[in-house]
Order: sequence, then structure tokens, then C-alpha cells
Amino acid sequence: MKKKVYIISHSHWDREWYMAYEQHHMRLVELMDDLLELFKNDPKFNSFHLDGQTIILDDYLQVRPEKKAEVQQAITDGKLRIGPFYILQDDFLISPESNVRNMLIGMEESKKWGTPVMLGYFPDTFGNMGQTPQMMKQAGITAAAFGRGVKPIGFDNQVLEAENYSSKYSEMWWKGPDQSTIFGLLFANWYSNGNEIPAEKEAARDFWRQKLADAERYASTNHLLMMNGVDHQPVQKDISKAIEVANELFPDYEFLHSNFTDYLEAVHKDVPQTLGFVEGELTSQETDGWYTLANTASARVYLKQWNTKVQRQLENITEPLATMAYESDDMTDAYPHDQLTYAWKTLMQNHPHDSICGCSVDAVHREMMPRFEKAEEVGKYLAQEALAQLTAKIDTSDFPENSYPFVVVNTAGMPKTGEAVITVELERKPFAKGLPEALYRELEKAPKKQYHVETKDGRLVPAILTEETVRFDYDLPKERFRVPYMAKTITVTLPIEEMPPFSWETFALVEGDQTKQKATMLQANGRVIENQFLRLTIEKNGTLTLKDKTTGEYLQDLLVFEDVGDIGNEYIFKQPMHDEPIFSKNNTNASVEIVLDTPELAKVKISQRMHIPVSADDRLLKEQQMVVEFRQRKAERAKEMKILELITTITVRKNSKKIDFETTINNQMNDHRLRVLFPTKLHVEHHEADSIFEVVKRPNHVSESWENPTNPQHQHAFVHLENESYGVTVGNFGLNEYEILHDGQIAVTLLRSVGELGDWGYFPTPEAQCIGEHHFCYSFELHKPEEKYETYLHAYAAQIPFSAKQVDRQTGKLPSKKRYLEIKGQTFAITALKRSRISDKVVTRGFNMSSHLENLVITKDGKQGTLLNLLEETIHQEVVPTIDPYEIRTIGFEEEK
Repeated sequence: MKKKVYIISHSHWDREWYMAYEQHHMRLVELMDDLLELFKNDPKFNSFHLDGQTIILDDYLQVRPEKKAEVQQAITDGKLRIGPFYILQDDFLISPESNVRNMLIGMEESKKWGTPVMLGYFPDTFGNMGQTPQMMKQAGITAAAFGRGVKPIGFDNQVLEAENYSSKYSEMWWKGPDQSTIFGLLFANWYSNGNEIPAEKEAARDFWRQKLADAERYASTNHLLMMNGVDHQPVQKDISKAIEVANELFPDYEFLHSNFTDYLEAVHKDVPQTLGFVEGELTSQETDGWYTLANTASARVYLKQWNTKVQRQLENITEPLATMAYESDDMTDAYPHDQLTYAWKTLMQNHPHDSICGCSVDAVHREMMPRFEKAEEVGKYLAQEALAQLTAKIDTSDFPENSYPFVVVNTAGMPKTGEAVITVELERKPFAKGLPEALYRELEKAPKKQYHVETKDGRLVPAILTEETVRFDYDLPKERFRVPYMAKTITVTLPIEEMPPFSWETFALVEGDQTKQKATMLQANGRVIENQFLRLTIEKNGTLTLKDKTTGEYLQDLLVFEDVGDIGNEYIFKQPMHDEPIFSKNNTNASVEIVLDTPELAKVKISQRMHIPVSADDRLLKEQQMVVEFRQRKAERAKEMKILELITTITVRKNSKKIDFETTINNQMNDHRLRVLFPTKLHVEHHEADSIFEVVKRPNHVSESWENPTNPQHQHAFVHLENESYGVTVGNFGLNEYEILHDGQIAVTLLRSVGELGDWGYFPTPEAQCIGEHHFCYSFELHKPEEKYETYLHAYAAQIPFSAKQVDRQTGKLPSKKRYLEIKGQTFAITALKRSRISDKVVTRGFNMSSHLENLVITKDGKQGTLLNLLEETIHQEVVPTIDPYEIRTIGFEEEK
């Protein structure tokens, strides 16, 4: 029986990378023009795989709208193979919901044109998320193809029993943490192993001898895959002739121009019983550790912070508010599906791996910023509209006359402790009533009054109130011209403790004195902060000493900043030879300033200085220009030093174990990495971190093949260490890189400054040095072992601010205090509250953080919903009151008409 060689024409299309977007875009237009012409002229040309991303169609038709009918015909005829995703994302640096929306929108777009290729396509993703098998199966996809994460061994090598991320074959079974299993296809010889096939006999003979041997080394069946393309590769126009030559030269093989659908069907029929398994996330754990590309998590950290901010806006503020505001009996408040899709598409254009990873030329990342800003502004506008619709229906008639009611909404899917901030308008004077400056003075001269905050039942609530101020503002009525005015306002900061998920409560600003409270959490001029759970001491060198009252644990040297040189690139960190870390604790002149001292909230500011080399020495530029591989570079840090000032604000709340930090720097140095260190005294074998629909358990030690002296990892909201006595959770906002050091320290990367892209040439990236002011938010929480999941929920909730809006004293059909959903489950992390586009059901989604069967009941208005898959299609199964280990669950609720 002949072996079959399946040749799939494709081009891996990075929308932006080593050239600006429009440079690649114009080349895409040329590629698509060539394809449409080739489809007409070569009837033997089977098809072209359009890289698994439908955005290519949008990009092409933006320039060639008149070609839409031709594109449609090519898809209908099976010549152009599209989907299933919208873009080719980086798995680890975008949120769980962003990964889902990429699939939801990609599937929707694909089905508008025809039939999507049902293959999870991850050709160049920088590592693969562990929940891929479950996510693909919940979308009806049973196979995934990927280029990284697993080390191919082949038949001539023995697979060591200790190796779990190596494979004898290019085909394997991939099992997720929940035990979902799909077929995995590794591009063992990369996705270019059949690129530029010669049509001349002599060259073809040499080409195929090598290529067939390479493929047969890893193939588990007689079906060999040849990927005819590579990054930005023009289509091979003489591929039919090249295949004819191959069939003539190698009669023992049958060469076919094919597609993934036919290839996968053939392979599935013949896979051997000996096919191996890989399990969980695939991050090249059993390589030498240098090319995992995990350090892209800290390249251009400002992109990651912006991405986190916009994801939180869309997922955790706008969509929940729009869901709660939409009522089936009031169709004027229609859920903004189209606007949200536009916002999501705009955001996801920043999610391809070369974009969100920060590993492109400066022009690419400059173009990303307007996309972030646009998506955020759409999200903010829709959230404001939804909040106005929701609060207009809330009854506030029980509050005193002449009070100023306002509603606080927790749009997070977990209880939230923190501060709601709202500016309350006391009086306004429209410009129609006089000159602006006269109105301003009139409001300013009016006698100032004292106020306090009350609940509906008249209970006084501690709050921080500013002085009255006058400011300009305006309204934009829906049916008439804008209305400018001057307003007298007061800003209220309201400490809130454990507000239930997806709930609101109404308060009011009322005239009258506040209750005076003299209690404080501060001692020793701000150098000691103490509440019922902890005592925190700021030492002379700026480090923290923590005494935890619930466990009795005592930790020292917390909050140490570490700076080292970096002569690597946007992809990979490389510390120079002979470079010694510089630590903030070596300077004993840290100053402390009290920022806020109330019974509920304490804030102090630590100022520190570090002397840092200004850059690498002159050798680095020469080595970059010569394209010296980073491991072979001899550059060291420069002798000239500058002062790096670090300003860190510490926040402690009255009834919380969590300590919040915000560090501000003005970076004027090149070629370095700045981290914050938290020693834990936890010398354990594993740790946990927030990943994609998974709290992933990772080893603290590397494999035997590992040569990289560092072991960087990805995170989203937190990283965690624990033993049988206590645990530590370090949270963050948009700081996606961490490392567990050998002595039990948690190191979170704040900034990495480099001057080149890296990879296959010399591409200078001066803006990747990240010169300028930066703000970094992170947290530390020590806890009892049984409180672990509670601290995880704290880290999630900390990324989502309260929403608040002032309302009139009014009657309404909604109560002043309500929970939109009732959630009973201690280990369920909610990622979405939205409405489904296909059914208009209220949809909530989340995952079990635990490796055990756990209890879970979610109800809306006392009723349970129905199970949905990740495409939000109904699954005809009962919603049971438990959730399996690592299960991703989506529930839909029908609204009563």
C-alpha cells in the first residue's frame, strides 16, 4: 500500500510583526489576488488553508470590496478553507473569555461564509493552554494542530519515562486537566516542511528524499503531512506541476494536494493503539528552556496592563451591566450585541501572538494603542448607558427628602471588598441661566454643608468625603441639544466589605455631621499598620515585616525590588555574564509618608532609591547589529549609573488580610529587568497560578534537560504557594510574568526594557525600552490553607472596580438592594455574565478552580438554567448541583415573557 503525502497550501499570516500592519496588509492583498486568480486557472489546485482566522477576509475586502462575490464563490467551492477562529491569538496572554470570544466570533463569521475548518489551529502559539481539549470539545472540535510545546522524539530516540511533554510521533492524544481528550497534531518539522516544492526533477528528487525522511521519522501512520507555506509566504503557483513531478519520481508514494479535513479523516482511521498522550498545558517544559518565549509576558508590559483594563471593562463591567439593565418587557433597552461585537473585534485585533506578546517593531505596538482606546471607549459608553437604564428603574423613595441617593453595583462574579468612588452632584446651574463664570462664583460662594452617607434604613455608613467643589459638566439628551452647566459636587469614597456578586445596593448622601471616629490602624508615624488580622512593619530599608495573627506566621524582607541587566530581546530575557542583582533593601534610607488614616482604610507611601546602570555597554548594539545569538553575547552593564526612584503606596483595610501595593517609577534606563520579590519560607514542590479557565498546578523545579538559569511563567490574576500550615497568594493587574525562585520567593516582573525584536534578524525597538512613567498594581495575602480559594476570588475581584451612579429620589420597579444571581459554590470562578447572540438567554460562564468534585448551584429569580456549550448552544443535560474537577460550565437562563 502506498504512503500518501498530503500537501496543504497555506500562509501563516501574522497581521503585524517585523513590519507595520499596513506593510503586511498590502502583501495580504497581493496574496489573495493571486489565490483568486489561481483558483480560476488551475482546476487541480485543491484548496488553500487561510490560517484558521477569518479576519483575513475582512482585511482583504477592506481594500478589495468588489471581490466579495469571488471570495464567497471560492469558499463555497471549497477552494478557500476558513475558520474556526477570528484571529490567531496568544493563548496565555489573553483572558479565558477573550479566548472564547475569538472562537464564538470566528465561528459566527465562518458560518456567514460557509463551513469552518473544524480544527483548533495553533501553528505558532507561544505555548498551548491546558484547557484546550475541553474548550475545543465544547465547540464541537475534536482535533488541534500546534507547532510548539511538545518535544518530538522520533523512532531513533528513547522516550524517558520521566518525560511527559515529549512524543515519539507527530500525532498524539492531548488530555486536559478535566480528562477531556482530543487528537493532537504536532508540526514536528514545523509548518513549513513542504514549503517551495521544486517542480524541476533533480531539485525535486533531493527535496523529497530529505522531506519524506523527516516526516517518516515522526509519522504514526502512512499519511504524511506536508505544509506548503510559512510566514507570509506567497502561494506556490506551480504546485500542481510540482506534485506531478513528485508522483513521477517516487512511485511508492501518492502525492495529493489536499486539506486538513481530508487529511485528519484519513489519519483518524489509521492511528495506532500505541499513540501516546500528553496532558495539560504544553509549554516546552522538556526542552533546554531557552525558546519557550515565556518572557514575552513581560515585553512591553504597558500592553498587558492596557489589555487587562479593556478586558475587565468589556467582560466584567459592560456586559454584566447591560445584562442586568435589559428587561424583556421594555424593548427600548435592547442589549447592544452589535456594539459589543464591534468592541470585541477591535480588542481582539491586538490579540495575535506577535501583537499582545509585545514582540514586534515599534510601529506595530503604536498602532495597538488606538485599538485599546477605542474598545475601551465603546465599553465605557455602553456601560454608562446600561447603568443609567438600570438605576432609573431602582426604587429610592424610602430615602429622606433632600437626600442624594446613589447606587453601587458589584459587577464581579465574586464577593468584592474595596472602595466605591462616586462624585455626587449637590446643585447645578445650566449655562442658560447666566454666564458660566457668574454661575461658577455663585455656586462657589454658597455656604458649605456637612454630609454623611446612609443606607435605606437610616444606618450611617463610614465614608471619606471631599470638600465641596464646583466644576463644569454637560448632559447629552437623547432627543435634544447638549446642555452645559456648572455643578457643585462632593466626591464620596465608600469602603465596602464583601458585597455579593452581581448585586447592587443603594445609599444616600444626607446633610448632617458624620460620626467622628478616632480609631486608627497606623502607629509609629505610619511605619506600622495593624488590623485584627495582621501587623505590618516598614523597616528602614523599605522592606516589610509581616506578623499574621491568624496563623502566627512571621515573614521578613517582603517588598524587595530587584534589578538586573537584560541583553536579550522582546522574546527572551538574558542576564549579562558577571551581572549581580541590585536590591532596594541595600539602601537604608526609605522614607514613609501617611496618605490616608481612617478607621476603615490606611494608606502609606514608601519612597526608595536604587542606583541602576543607564544601559548595557556599547558591545550590545554591535552584537545586535551582527545578529549574534543572545546566548553568545559578551555585553555587560554600563558603568554609568542613574537613580531609579520607586514610590510604593500600601493599602490595608480594616477587615481584610489582603495588602495592596501600587508602585510608580519613571524609567530612564535601558536594557534591564525590574522585579518585586516576596519571600514566603514555603519550600514546596509545586505552586498554583491563574491561567485560562484553570488554576494550574506547576512544578517548582525544571526538567533535567533545562539549561536556562531562569524559569519564567505566565499568570493572569495571581500566583500561589502553600504548605500544610499556611499559604501566600500574590495578585496583580496586568503583570503576566512571574517566577518561583529556589528559596521559596515569588518574583513578579514589573518591567523589562530591551532594544530589539530578536528572532531572525536585527530589528531595533527603542520603544521596547519602556522609557517613562509606569504604575504597577499587585497584592499580597497570607492565609490559612482552607482559605486558599477565597484569596483567589479576592485577586479576581480586585481587578474589577465598583460601578456607581447618582439617581433621583424616585419610585421604581426594582428594589434598592438586590442580587441578580444567587451563586452557591466556593470554588467556581465566574468569567462572564452576558446575553447570548443566538438565543438572547442570560449566560453565565465560569470554571471549577479545584481538582475535586465541588458543590455548585446558580439560580436567577429562584430558577436554575440550562447547560450550554462554549458556542452557547443548548446541551440537553440536567444541570446537576455539583461541578467536576476543572470543569468549564456555561449556563443559560430564559427570561419570562
